[in-house]
Amino acid sequence: MRSILPILALFVLGLLASSEPSSAEITYPWCAQYGGRDGGGRNCGFWTYQQCMATLWGNGGYCVANSMYRGPSPGMVPPPTGLVRRPG
Repeated sequence: MRSILPILALFVLGLLASSEPSSAEITYPWCAQYGGRDGGGRNCGFWTYQQCMATLWGNGGYCVANSMYRGPSPGMVPPPTGLVRRPG
């Protein structure tokens, strides 16, 4: 049993030394601040002000610039450009 503990300790130390912090957080330029009795909620997942306002339409609240946004990061997919909505 005593010989297993040092080996186990080295194994755990090796796992901790090789781990990297997660980089899954993606920020977008606009946040929707929803209204509500208890403060509402916040959603910072919008590329454009118009997108944010369309989400709030009929719900109440307002849009603010995301202070955590630092520009596009690798892996971010920008919104499609040139889309035209046709009445359907």
